[in-house]
Amino acid sequence: MNLYDIFLKHPVVTTDSRNCPAGSIFFALKGEKYNANAFAAEALEKGCSYAVVDEAEYALDERYVLVKDVLHSLQELAATHRKRVGVRIIGITGSNGKTTTKELITSVLKEKYKVHATQGNLNNHIGVPLTLLQLTNQHQLAIVEMGANHPGEIKHLCEIAQPDFGIITNVGKAHLEGFGSFEGVMKTKAELYAHIASNGMGVFINSDLNYLQEMAADAGLSTDKQIAYSIKNHPDLSIITGKIVSGDPYLTMQCQTGSTFEIVTHLVGTYNAENVLAAVTIGHFFGLKNSQIKQGIGFFVPQNNRSQFFETGNNKLIIDAYNANPTSMEAAILNILQLKHDNKLLILGDMLELGEHAMPEHQKIVDLIKEKGFQSVYLVGSTFKKTQHAYRTFDDVDKLCAFLSEEKPKNQIILIKGSRGIQLEKIISLL
Repeated sequence: MNLYDIFLKHPVVTTDSRNCPAGSIFFALKGEKYNANAFAAEALEKGCSYAVVDEAEYALDERYVLVKDVLHSLQELAATHRKRVGVRIIGITGSNGKTTTKELITSVLKEKYKVHATQGNLNNHIGVPLTLLQLTNQHQLAIVEMGANHPGEIKHLCEIAQPDFGIITNVGKAHLEGFGSFEGVMKTKAELYAHIASNGMGVFINSDLNYLQEMAADAGLSTDKQIAYSIKNHPDLSIITGKIVSGDPYLTMQCQTGSTFEIVTHLVGTYNAENVLAAVTIGHFFGLKNSQIKQGIGFFVPQNNRSQFFETGNNKLIIDAYNANPTSMEAAILNILQLKHDNKLLILGDMLELGEHAMPEHQKIVDLIKEKGFQSVYLVGSTFKKTQHAYRTFDDVDKLCAFLSEEKPKNQIILIKGSRGIQLEKIISLL
């Protein structure tokens, strides 16, 4: 029996020996510090029916499937399943906002379709296959998030997922350590456009971002495969447009899809306008009524420290601490600048994975803060500490926590923004 036949009888896959549902298949993936082949027997004892291994010494009986490479077999299995199920797939990537956009698109499309989407941030060479293997014949559409921090990764994920449609939210200065340069980021993200140009049906493209149109042209993507949207007034009435009505604190937009309607969101930050409009455009393309689109976006409430707004009794918090790069950091700072509040406090953590660009990019952020006249600023992390400024700095979040336990801010609107590794979410309970 080949691996796909086994999967059809046991359609639940796990890569974690601590989580072994009865009847599932365990894939013994290798990591830098572990060899999951060694946990295959334990996975079978806990409830898995089969274990896929790539070292013969661990293949003890017929319940073990010996392959050349477990990761490659997982990816091949996912690609085979994707083709057999035949669900239309929207691939999504981008430097900022891709997870929020994915959730917005999902919430909208669920108003009409049976939708499957990437859970959390399972968007890499392991997460994408696991997402695809959860597809069933009941699903009508799938939204598959694709992350990358090295050249060629989006191309590889497209080969596995074979998306019919694509969207690049934007391109920013993220993961520069892996890509080498901003141009390297653009080239890798454009691999999604190249796939759609050759194998897909269309891309949803923010026509306000000229570089996206240049990337599409360079990838050989014809204009008839481009479904455009714009935050600006646009002379082409076929383009979905939107304008910001309010963003203090929650984003409200007026959208035009042939008729005009207003959307009230639970998102903080006017920088989310393009994410909302992407979901509006995709919903309209797939035949949803404006009322369904409005309801789908209204149902979405951000989680996991992404574009969240809290009132604690002492302060108002804008929490966007799941991740950070220079582009998203600047957008968050400019957003709080627009809010009508007398007392504003910035709590910013280091932006990681910038490599040789780290110091100049952190200095640019500090210079922006000075230029805009912010007085109350706490900076957290070793890179911010090396920049030239007069603001209070902390080596790490634990030192900041100790400070906040004694010096409690009151009546402030506080932006909390930093890379996930800085763990700024620890301070929320102290504010």
